Amino acid sequence: MYHVTILGSGKIGSTIAKILHHSGDYTVLVGDVNEQSLKQLTTTVPVNIFVIDVTDEALLSEKLQGQDCVISACPYGVNPGIARAAAKAGVSYFDLTEDVATTQAVLAIANTAPDSLIFAPQCGLAPGFIGILAHHLCQQFDKIDAVKMRVGALPQYPSNMMMYNLTWSTRGLINEYCNPCEAIQNGKKVESIPLEEVENFSLDGTTYEAFNTSGGLGTLCETLEGKVQTLNYKTVRYPGHHYLMSFLTNELGLAQRRELFEDLLETSIPVTKQDVIIVFCTVTGWRDEHFTQVSDARKIYPVQLYGETWSAIQLTTAASVCAVVDLHLKGEMANRGFLRQEEIDLNHFLNNRFGRFYDELKQNAEYIV
Repeated sequence: MYHVTILGSGKIGSTIAKILHHSGDYTVLVGDVNEQSLKQLTTTVPVNIFVIDVTDEALLSEKLQGQDCVISACPYGVNPGIARAAAKAGVSYFDLTEDVATTQAVLAIANTAPDSLIFAPQCGLAPGFIGILAHHLCQQFDKIDAVKMRVGALPQYPSNMMMYNLTWSTRGLINEYCNPCEAIQNGKKVESIPLEEVENFSLDGTTYEAFNTSGGLGTLCETLEGKVQTLNYKTVRYPGHHYLMSFLTNELGLAQRRELFEDLLETSIPVTKQDVIIVFCTVTGWRDEHFTQVSDARKIYPVQLYGETWSAIQLTTAASVCAVVDLHLKGEMANRGFLRQEEIDLNHFLNNRFGRFYDELKQNAEYIV
């Protein structure tokens, strides 16, 4: 049995706990500052729980003693402290963050931690699976020209002016919309502006828009700088969403008042489990002296699993980190220290018992510019 601690018992943390528990190979321990949330989790799955303030690094390090790894499903701001506690306790560390500064902090911790440990941030959907997919497509070329990554977590039935429902961390969403974005242009790493460079496209007859957001590239800029002319990541939404978000962030200045922004969204925009995940990546370059394009486009919908309805964003995010943890603990990844998501082999990921959800639940989609 593998011994894993999950920190955070919210939507994603609970889903991770259930997936690992039902596999039959994991002893799961879940910690959170919210005792009520922990007790609610135990009504649906028999995992062990403990109440903890994860900012108490000394106490957390004690709790992690004897565990094989720790998974943070907490807000990104506390992740560096969790990573430090993991290093002190001698356990490997995984998280779901899209925050660039947090990832850099985890990298610094990994550089001073014991070589036997792995530190793997960004193990979700985007960053996470999209980086694994993009890097896999890149391997099919002799010389790469452009890599374009597009991901969206959308309501299936949008009914408000924003054409959006909350499906993910509101704080993380605001981060993506307001923080600087990374990209590669003309072969050089650059910083681009969030909510800019809007494009429109059609997928299976439905029209979407996409625009710059922060964090989705993960570490691909560092990996591909000097190897590609163009690399970018954009978030997919329904038409009209970008206009309203630009008004809120820029015209009303809510990018500088993020607590107010978060409160407004959470009290005005309902949550839904009736979502759809759109993932597609297009790579162009030269193969056998021919200028070629290869794309992977898919849609993923909610699913009934273990007697519950799981939203697409819950399943894809949780399945991704579970697959990476499982590959590590089974010794199927040779990496030690800091793990970049693109270092994970796509075929190993999709053949994993948790990563297989990305293939089994996907619906191939037709992409038209």
